[in-house]
Order: sequence, then C-alpha cells, then structure tokens
Amino acid sequence: MNGPDAGFWRGRRVLLTGHTGFKGAWACRMLALLGAEVTGIALDPEAGPSAFAAMRVADVLEADHRADIRDAARLATILRGARPQVVLHMAAQALVGRGHRDPAGTFATNCAGTINLLEALRGLPGVAAVLVVTSDKVYRNDGLGRPFTEGDALGGADPYSASKAAAEIAVASWRASFAAELPPLATARAGNVIGGGDFAEARIIPDLVRAQMADAPLLVRRPDATRPFQHVADVLRGYLMQAEHLAAGTAPQALNFGPRDGEIRVRDLLAAWGDVSWRQEAGPVMAEAPRLALDSTLAGRALGWHPLLDTPRAIAATAGWYAAWREGAEMAHATDAEIAALLGARPAAA
Repeated sequence: MNGPDAGFWRGRRVLLTGHTGFKGAWACRMLALLGAEVTGIALDPEAGPSAFAAMRVADVLEADHRADIRDAARLATILRGARPQVVLHMAAQALVGRGHRDPAGTFATNCAGTINLLEALRGLPGVAAVLVVTSDKVYRNDGLGRPFTEGDALGGADPYSASKAAAEIAVASWRASFAAELPPLATARAGNVIGGGDFAEARIIPDLVRAQMADAPLLVRRPDATRPFQHVADVLRGYLMQAEHLAAGTAPQALNFGPRDGEIRVRDLLAAWGDVSWRQEAGPVMAEAPRLALDSTLAGRALGWHPLLDTPRAIAATAGWYAAWREGAEMAHATDAEIAALLGARPAAA
C-alpha cells in the first residue's frame, strides 16, 4: 500500500514536535484526517503569515504546548503528560542562512534538542515508534553529484547540515547504548520540500511569493543549482509509513525520501511556476552545494513508498495553494482536500 494505514493511526496518541512550522502544520492536518490524536510541542510561529494560522492547525490538536526543545526538563514533563504512542520529531532550526548567523543556537536546537528528546524517552512506557526527521543535507557532499544512499558517510560543511548530521549520530548512539530503555528509533532524510504555507526566509518559494506580492523581481542566489524539489504531502506520507513499519519492527534505521523524477535546476522550477520575473543576485552568496540528489530506492523497497506527484505537479499544486491563499480562500479545507486526494480519504468536516 503506497500510503499510511488509517487503521494504524485512528485514535493513536501522537506527539509531534515542530507543529507550528510548515511541515509540522501539514503533518497535523494529515494526522487529523487519519484520525490521530495529536499533541504538539513547538515555539510560537514566526512573525507574519504562517501555515499554522492559515490552515487553522489549532483546531485539530488535542494539546498545543509552546516550549523550546532546548529546555530538557519542560520537554520531559510534557512527554510524560502526553503519554504518546508515536513520536514524530520535526522541531528544528531549519534554515541554512540562519545556521551561519547563529551556529551555536543551531547546534543547540538540532543536536542538543534531539538529545533532550531521546533522554526524555528513556523508560517512557507505551511508545511504539520514534521518528527523528533530519535532512538530505546530512551527507558528506563530495561534489560528484551522484544521488546519496543511506549508507553514505555523514558530514556537513555548514552549521545547519553538520548539526543535522550530529543529530543522526546522536540517534545512532542512543539506540546502541540504551536500547533496553528506548522505543524503536529511526531517522528520515528529505529536503527541498515545497507546498503551500511555507513563509520561511531565504527559501525559493516563499521568496518568490513575497516578490510577486510586492510586484518586484525575485533575487536568485544560484539559478543553476539543482535540488530534489518534492511536495510536502508526499514526503509526509513517507514519514508516516516509516513510523508504521518502525512500530511493526520492519523499518530500516534511516530512509531517504526524494522526488519521483529526480532533481531539477532552480531556473526550471521558476519556469514551471509560470510568469516569474527574476534576476541573479549580485555579489558573494552563501556557500551551498551546487547539486543535491537522493536515492530513495530503499524507501520504495522497505515501505512500498513512491511519490504520487511528479515535480511539475508538485510545483503546480504549490502555486495553486498560494494563489488561493492570496484570494482569501479557506486554506484549512483546501489543504485537507489536497491531502485527502493523496490519501484517498475524505476531507474533514467543517
């Protein structure tokens, strides 16, 4: 079955960190459609528009905790009270540029915050699976451009990438050292996820939407850089399937989730979007790998997961979401309809 099992998620208590973020908001709506009871732990959404507000995520939560995962004591208290059966860890400092500006804070959130969660889970009863979401950037990029597989060396030349690789190493260490005290643990690696509701700084789609709203040309750092752009709902389907298999004891310890048709250039994404006015940013730009690619063969073999949207359809769906949002549409229902189309489920009732 190329999708999550509603029977597994119906009535299941899920603790989701990072529920106020872009991917977290989509995950909450998807889990609600599947009948899960979701408790969220996250910081407040950043100032300005957010997926959390636009999708009315608060309406589908059992509990909404605003807490910093760097606060180990608070995190442990929330976990004990939530009594989760599945934990999905998405809370992160997820921006490469911010990682350069605040490397210590990035490591504190992405690595130490993950360790705080692992420590809080030691001896916690009733947890069937813990999925830690990292990034496609955890791999040591040798510049050869080949798609990375799960067995490739971890690394990271910038603070964001390195902090996520460090989180991977922490998960492996805790799993090896404290197996008797911990539930099954696995990591999920995906990146360049697109979809409606992303308003983060220095990301191509949010920057594009802001430029169009301001009737200004988009400034592009590297138009010929290639990235594995893929739709958020496709990636989240994979995460949930991985958690199901982890609970059943049949999931690998790490999985890549990449697009069906491979990576594309940034300039090709802009061309697929439609009428976009853009120009290349002048002067020095932040150091980034010119090419990122993932091999998702193992996810297909182990889970039966395959993306349902190719890259052009993912771009079209994303553009459609933002167009509807700008026109004042009810985005909770619109988002549920997108998710339901991929899950084969009915959108939640109003």
